[in-house]
Amino acid sequence: MARLILLNKPYDVLSQFTDGEARQTLAEFVPHKGFYPAGRLDRDSEGLLLLTDDGGLQAQISDPRHKMGKVYWAQVEGEITDEALQALAAGVQLKDGRTRPAKARRLDSVEVWPRTPPIRERRHIPTSWLELTLFEGRNRQVRRMTAAVGFPTLRLIRRSIGPWDLGTLAPGESRMITVAAPAIRSASPSGPAPAHRSPGSRSTRSAPRSAASSRKGRGSSGNP
Repeated sequence: MARLILLNKPYDVLSQFTDGEARQTLAEFVPHKGFYPAGRLDRDSEGLLLLTDDGGLQAQISDPRHKMGKVYWAQVEGEITDEALQALAAGVQLKDGRTRPAKARRLDSVEVWPRTPPIRERRHIPTSWLELTLFEGRNRQVRRMTAAVGFPTLRLIRRSIGPWDLGTLAPGESRMITVAAPAIRSASPSGPAPAHRSPGSRSTRSAPRSAASSRKGRGSSGNP
């Protein structure tokens, strides 16, 4: 069995354990040793980040050949149109090639935590939310896709990866589960277990600690 940490990565946090520029890293939120990210999230993106202590599981989650769907909620500038959603689902042409078919739908009601700092909104221009499910991982892919169809992304939250869901985790909170390794056969994506705050428990929200005691993360895939 392998251990897997589900972390709600806050905005402005790097998906690594060390940084030479004194920016926030995973070391402030993951006190457990021997865990490394299975994929990444950009510094300005939020939401689900998976970390594991098993190299085989890390590779399986990160490898796009497994076509593990990743669900994102994107707040975009303007009222997203049906035509734009259809284009996103069919695939859009980017500088590095056409994207694979995806799933795209409008979100009429979204309940999310406030972001600090808040997004910059332009006066008299509305915003809207959409859900985009991708089966590949390119650098800043969601942002480039929405911009390509005329709706720039203002805020981006990853809700789920494969069978694992963010659930009720607040920014900075995490919980640990065990899964069969390396095959992905067991998970509790949004079970009732609450996020605890004790570093010694199976689900933690740790107090910040210095980058000096952190370690460097490994493993990467495309950054939305």
